[in-house]
Amino acid sequence: MTDIKTLASTSGAWPFQEAMSIVERYKNSAPEKGYVLFETGYGPSGLPHIGTFGEVARTTMVRKAFEAISNIPTKLICFSDDMDGLRKVPDNLPNQEMIKANLGKPLTSIPDPFGTHESFGAHMNARLRAFLDHFGFEYEFKSSTETYKAGEFDNALLTLLERYKQVMDVMLPTLGDERQQTYSPFLPVSPRSGKVLLAKVVEIKLSKGTIVYEEEDGTLEEVPVTCGHCKLQWKPDMGMRWAALGVDYEMYGKDHLASAELYSAICKIAGGLPPQQYMYELFLDDKGQKISKSKGNGLTIDEWLRYAPQESLSLYMYQSPRKAKRLYFDVIPKAVDEYQTYLDKFAKEDLTAKLNNPVYHIHSGNPPAPEGVPSFNLLLNLASVAGAEDGKVLWGFITHTMPQFSAQTHPFLDKLVNGAVNYYQDFVKPTRKFRLPTELETDALNQLANYLESISDDATAEEIQTRIYDIGKNNPFPELKSWFSALYETLLGQPQGPRMGSFVKLYGRQETVKLIKKVLAREDLAA
Repeated sequence: MTDIKTLASTSGAWPFQEAMSIVERYKNSAPEKGYVLFETGYGPSGLPHIGTFGEVARTTMVRKAFEAISNIPTKLICFSDDMDGLRKVPDNLPNQEMIKANLGKPLTSIPDPFGTHESFGAHMNARLRAFLDHFGFEYEFKSSTETYKAGEFDNALLTLLERYKQVMDVMLPTLGDERQQTYSPFLPVSPRSGKVLLAKVVEIKLSKGTIVYEEEDGTLEEVPVTCGHCKLQWKPDMGMRWAALGVDYEMYGKDHLASAELYSAICKIAGGLPPQQYMYELFLDDKGQKISKSKGNGLTIDEWLRYAPQESLSLYMYQSPRKAKRLYFDVIPKAVDEYQTYLDKFAKEDLTAKLNNPVYHIHSGNPPAPEGVPSFNLLLNLASVAGAEDGKVLWGFITHTMPQFSAQTHPFLDKLVNGAVNYYQDFVKPTRKFRLPTELETDALNQLANYLESISDDATAEEIQTRIYDIGKNNPFPELKSWFSALYETLLGQPQGPRMGSFVKLYGRQETVKLIKKVLAREDLAA
């Protein structure tokens, strides 16, 4: 542990940098509660998306980095703000009219639009938990509704009621003149309508722990601020929660950055110590727009997993968290192959390099041994050339050239195979565009076909690749890149492709010759 801690203190890996900030927080003694608490928040007003997963994955990376350099126990809470009043109808959910009729009510008081759970909030929470469980995250789930109603926030709520003016002094300068006239940090849950009301509070009764507010019809109503009769506005709620639970570390998206000082101020007013905080950039869809749960733009969790293993998704979350990135289908192939590259490097690296390798953090310090399997890009091109309808087609080529591999002994490769077929069917096949070779390219392709016919099946991928290079150099192409572009565009119908030596080796020497001759014969490969 000493070696890792010493190296981690100077590591360029951001999870270790964050972990060291928590070590500094408790350099003199462990927290009174006996553990360091990490928290992630989730707003279940729409279907969970990859951004939600990313926050849990990244927080887990920091948690595990901290555990590698500290003996203090840790805990991770995934907190669902399911007591929020729903203010608009998400675009991507069924039963829109039913949802509209229940606007304003807590998410856990609205019927499930899918009809499978006891409430809207319960359905969304179940989806989130199922996914987190599938990925093997270690966490404790907390529902805002249950926590408020169980009284776990009561002491903090009463403290804020007692220090109501201090809270207002923090919040009012952030509001417009009109909103200032009616603002209250406490949102009563109406005993009449069941809605979470943005109501004007006309009186604070400290001795009773209640507020008096104006109902929707203008009459006055009195409710306790405890036991779930009130909920805090979301900004005071965050700070109160930090104090009540003793949160030590929390991440949030850039859209929270302007409010971070408010969260911390409220936390202090509630008697807590604000946690260490980390801001990450937001994910963008294919049009460069922020991903939204209510719009349903961008990738869903299930969509990524249709095309690639979970490790590639974790890598994408690890990389450059403070850089805005597109989260769309076209990032998947690169993420898969980068993961394999990092995994291959890990086994050969010294400890310093290992601590900086993303797979260390993806696998909590214990990545699996690399399997030496073909790249996703190579499998994708093989699926394209073979017109694969299912994974069995690709496995036929794989086992012919690499009999040591099978779906049973190499499940990771099997995920790559099936993902490549799915990706080909959904994205490559509809957009393939073959072109005929020019006269110069025809000569070079003839040379390649003759070479492949003259060698044995024992020729290595590297030997084939070298000869392909030589053919490009020995013909008057304006640059070597033009030769490879010709191979990709005429043989694969794509602007980019794999290392051709590896492709020939996997697809088969004789099969590649047949493919080239079809192109030279002007046959339509798209047919």
